[in-house]
Amino acid sequence: MQYYVYIMSNVSKTLYVGVTNDLLHRVSQHKRKQVEGFTRRYNLTILVYFEAGNDIAGAITREKEIKGWRRSKKVTLIETMNPQWKDLSAEWFGTPLSF
Repeated sequence: MQYYVYIMSNVSKTLYVGVTNDLLHRVSQHKRKQVEGFTRRYNLTILVYFEAGNDIAGAITREKEIKGWRRSKKVTLIETMNPQWKDLSAEWFGTPLSF
């Protein structure tokens, strides 16, 4: 099984770090604002970073590590994979999701 550490953002570049075993489903939940709390309140619907592994303990450790970083280090991580902060999930759903 694959596990993912991911970062969601918005147009203001607010950041949320999460972990999941189903990235497609979890991103869909964020985009449809089905996730209560911080991500809904700040409209975090843009997938800007993710990494995959096959160990849940490692994924949780990595999530906690990234969450503990200063914002500048998180931005550097995102920009190594996604310099323009594009929505990496934009083409996953075929048609735009309704917000």
